[in-house]
Amino acid sequence: MNILDRYIARTVLLYTLMVAAVLITLASLFTFIGQQDDIGTGSYDVGNAFLYTALSLPQQLFESLPIAALIGAILGLGNLARDSELTVMRAAGISVARLGLSAALAGLMMLMAMWVLGEYVAPPADQYARQLKIFSKFAEYNAAGNSSSWVKDGDRFINIRQQTADNMFGGVYLFSFAPDRSLASAGRADTAVHEGGNTWRFGNLAETRFAAGGTEVERAAARDIEVSISPDFLGLAVVAPASLPVRALYQYVGHLKANNLESGAYEIALWSRIARTVAIVLVCILAVPFAFGPLRSSGAGARTVAGILTGVLFFLVNRTLESSGQVYGLSPLVAAWAPTALLAIVTAFAVLRVR
Repeated sequence: MNILDRYIARTVLLYTLMVAAVLITLASLFTFIGQQDDIGTGSYDVGNAFLYTALSLPQQLFESLPIAALIGAILGLGNLARDSELTVMRAAGISVARLGLSAALAGLMMLMAMWVLGEYVAPPADQYARQLKIFSKFAEYNAAGNSSSWVKDGDRFINIRQQTADNMFGGVYLFSFAPDRSLASAGRADTAVHEGGNTWRFGNLAETRFAAGGTEVERAAARDIEVSISPDFLGLAVVAPASLPVRALYQYVGHLKANNLESGAYEIALWSRIARTVAIVLVCILAVPFAFGPLRSSGAGARTVAGILTGVLFFLVNRTLESSGQVYGLSPLVAAWAPTALLAIVTAFAVLRVR
């Protein structure tokens, strides 16, 4: 790495840091505002809301860093172009590809930072934030579990394996105990949907009741049961795939495959997380054509808008394929890597067009 590489990388990193600071400040403001309805529930107060917002910062930074890198690189290289510094570099015989390599070095530094953030900082902080909020709001209940949620509601224990929506859960086990602590019944339902209040509708429920004279099995396509637990609390330990680190996703995908279980959603989350991390290098290179292309004489506002539109488009395509890949039976590799591959093609085409 020579002086030129360090200069360009430092410029890109500086502007990326400023853009990221603005983005996470706005995100934190919206997060804190979103806590206002929960303040006053149980022991959840303003101090807890501030702490929850602070603990959410690493995850917000991880998710916004690719867009921040693109906008920051466009602003940084755009300012160098405006001051004719890039023109001088080109006149000295430095090619556009070489300048792209210098920008890519900044992307590699951010890739390493993003990897550490996504693997070791954001997941535990996000999980603790959820626990802080839920246990403050619902201190009268108990829960435990890492890969699934165990919840105690009076004489009933509920185990949740999957959360498919805010108010819908799958793979639900219910265990009821008699006053003498003997097992009164055990049941399993394919789905559990919150109907409002304390009412939950359990779909395809099979329940076995234990008595002195034997057992009795009852099946029902749907049954409403009163459970005085909120969906937030019930799904506390059911972590969304997007919030898991790569190593945990890889291990869980292996576990699902070894047990012949459906692993599509977790495979898409695994490869998407890796693809988004790699994309941060590509967006830094993509900023180079913005500096030499038609936006060279444009102001910072035009370059920022162009960067935001490009970043939002990549984000929307990425999220759309992540959400719909399993629905349409797409390969996890295709659903995860297609947006990044498209971004790589666009970046290569844009760089080659610059003269």
